[in-house]
Amino acid sequence: MQTLTLIHSDVFPIAQYADALGREAIAPRQISTLENLGADHNALRVLLVDPSIGSNGHAPGSIDARTAVVGLGLTEQPKWLSDDSVYFDLPENPSSTVLLNTVRRAYQFLFQKQRADQLDRQLADRTRELREVSQVGIALSTERDHSVLLTKILSKARELSRADAGSLYLLDDDGNDGRALRWKLAQNDSVDVDFEERVLPITKKSLAGYVALTGETLVIDDAYDLPHDAEYSINRSFDEENSYLTRSILVFPMTNHVGEVIGVLQLINRKRTAAKTTKLTAATVPDEVISFDKEIVEVMRSLAGQAAVAVENNLLYESIERLFEGFVTAAVTAIEQRDPTTSGHSFRVADLTVELARVIDRDSERYANVHFSSDQVREMRYASLLHDFGKVGVREQVLVKEKKLYPLQLETVRARFDFVMKAVENRANERKLAQLLAHGPDGYEAFAKQVDKETRAELERLQKDFAFIATSNEPTVLPEGDFQYLQQLAQREYDDIRGSRSLLLKPEEAKILSIRKGNLDAIERGEIESHVTHTYNFLQKIPWTKDLIGVPNIAYAHHEKLNGRGYPRKLMAQDIPLQSRMMTVSDIYDALTANDRPYKRAISTDRALDILKMEVADGFLDPTLVDLFMDAKVYERAGVLRT
Repeated sequence: MQTLTLIHSDVFPIAQYADALGREAIAPRQISTLENLGADHNALRVLLVDPSIGSNGHAPGSIDARTAVVGLGLTEQPKWLSDDSVYFDLPENPSSTVLLNTVRRAYQFLFQKQRADQLDRQLADRTRELREVSQVGIALSTERDHSVLLTKILSKARELSRADAGSLYLLDDDGNDGRALRWKLAQNDSVDVDFEERVLPITKKSLAGYVALTGETLVIDDAYDLPHDAEYSINRSFDEENSYLTRSILVFPMTNHVGEVIGVLQLINRKRTAAKTTKLTAATVPDEVISFDKEIVEVMRSLAGQAAVAVENNLLYESIERLFEGFVTAAVTAIEQRDPTTSGHSFRVADLTVELARVIDRDSERYANVHFSSDQVREMRYASLLHDFGKVGVREQVLVKEKKLYPLQLETVRARFDFVMKAVENRANERKLAQLLAHGPDGYEAFAKQVDKETRAELERLQKDFAFIATSNEPTVLPEGDFQYLQQLAQREYDDIRGSRSLLLKPEEAKILSIRKGNLDAIERGEIESHVTHTYNFLQKIPWTKDLIGVPNIAYAHHEKLNGRGYPRKLMAQDIPLQSRMMTVSDIYDALTANDRPYKRAISTDRALDILKMEVADGFLDPTLVDLFMDAKVYERAGVLRT
């Protein structure tokens, strides 16, 4: 109960008012000057100012919101009063009733003013807390990293409640068609916590388990003095091992929008002040720790509701990401099964491009103004993984073509040569039979030897020609002389099975075998190059989220060259996104060093880097990116090193 003090001068006739003041439990106190007023923080008080102490014009040494001033016989209101001062004016010698009523009114006014100030402070505190809870809710709703989200939830709960320590639990499947409590996080400002995530059974024996099962909120003022009928208990081993003392505890459920408990928050030891530098010990806890009051419990319940929604949304977001990641992996796997020769290529390109992005982020000279967010890196990764998905629209025989001629085409040519060689043998036998029938055995042996010699020479020439065709069928650079010889072969004729004259090597076969470099003709190369457009058309149909909206365009430009000689749009340097340029470097490097391409031999990393530099010299690739790729040894960082 608050007391009231009546302060008066040493000349004031206090004795004549003593009985009245005594009945009201008002304690008088005498001063000689206002400078001796002093401070009294534990009581409301009324200061009687008469001419003996009020005429010198000096302000009191201490006057605050708990002090009211009553002027007795003053000609004017004291000039040292502030605008907020409580002031009453009385004649010099008031009656006991008048003085008592005035003092009582002053007391009531002070009490009401104090109460109003208290309510204002409480309102300001609640407003601040609600604003902070709202800000926390906004922060939680935008956080995508699950571990960061949980850390933020517990940290904000402790910050708002001034809790020294806390833990966060989530309900999870135990792997046996049941539910378990997963202890995800622990924090303590006073003790270094050596925490390791673990799974706990859900029972009423633990505080968190009790709340998870019942959905109730536990407010414990003294953890060492639990109700005798409590089903739960606390584990004192942590306190004993760390010279800590757990006193006040607040344990409350995180409940989703349908009323299901998805987690539990446990706060320990609410501090009197929010000073984070104050470290609690078993000795200081009794003085520094207070209970969790009703107001903070309500604030924490509000926070828990927002936290539950944020956790559920985050888990849903993660599940959607896993679903999409699975779809991307399945799509890439499906494409690589159509073209086993490029197995793993898309994943390696993604690893190389992401690693190059990390290197660029750390480069403070060449790319000082370029910084990729985690979302942008993820966007690049998906674009890299899916950059060849358009191969689904390319004929499989073109996609997996190893030589210049398709296997069936080469077998047809081989069969034609076999037929001609058999025809040569048949003609030789016919000549020998005719000789024998016409001339008998005379001179037959010499004639037969000559025919056999001519036949062997012709067969050897045919075998050599087919071997030349088989060599020309390889996807290597065709020398000029070989090209001329192919043209000669394309003009050679033979008698087919119907007796008609036919070409030994068909014009379309000769044309394909005459491909100067590689194994694809113009039509096939155009079909292969069309995979970029197919990729773009496919990716455009996916309703990408805002943070991944650039995936189609990044993938679309991965075969463009800075000098406009790329495909399919022949973009110039300024029109090619940086992410696409990065992917192009990664794509070329992996294509050069891959050891699973049957149409070419893998080359070493050093040779591949030389080719990248040649591409730069020809104006195809970004020189700064290639330099960074080589200087930072991105291929080593990404684990794509070929020796």
